[in-house]
Amino acid sequence: MVTKLDKTAQNVVQLLKERHFTLATAESCTGGLISAEITSVSGSSEVFGYGVCTYANEAKMKLLGVKEETLASVGAVSEETAVQMAEGARKLSGADIAVSVTGIAGPGGGTPEKPVGTVYIGFASDKTVYAKRYLFTGEGFPDAADSREAVRFETAYTALNTIIEETETM
Repeated sequence: MVTKLDKTAQNVVQLLKERHFTLATAESCTGGLISAEITSVSGSSEVFGYGVCTYANEAKMKLLGVKEETLASVGAVSEETAVQMAEGARKLSGADIAVSVTGIAGPGGGTPEKPVGTVYIGFASDKTVYAKRYLFTGEGFPDAADSREAVRFETAYTALNTIIEETETM
């Protein structure tokens, strides 16, 4: 069965091929799900070469250049960290664009300031660098095994759509 995640990944790969862009990913809360979706598409190797899963803060710093000060002051789940992750993935890979995700998939780990479902999606290209905050419930993925998986699916789906939206304007 082809899911909406699968269809969106297919659209990403097709669009990147048409625009002759390459993509890198930096994932935390999705644990490589975005990379898995992209690489499930035949021909994705033409546009995708790097997917970095940096679940631990140490990995974010060591592999992506996220600043220790950023993690200490605003935490891993923050706009600043998502931006640094996307920039780091782009620099590491040499890709035209990079997307990053960092968040709290749950069911534990949330706080009043950052409840479960809080996710930041970062994007970096030579013209645009930003991160956006989301609060996901996973409601769009009723077939998910549990709420954690639903939040991870919603995060991956939104990140893939971010790639499409940004690539269409480049």
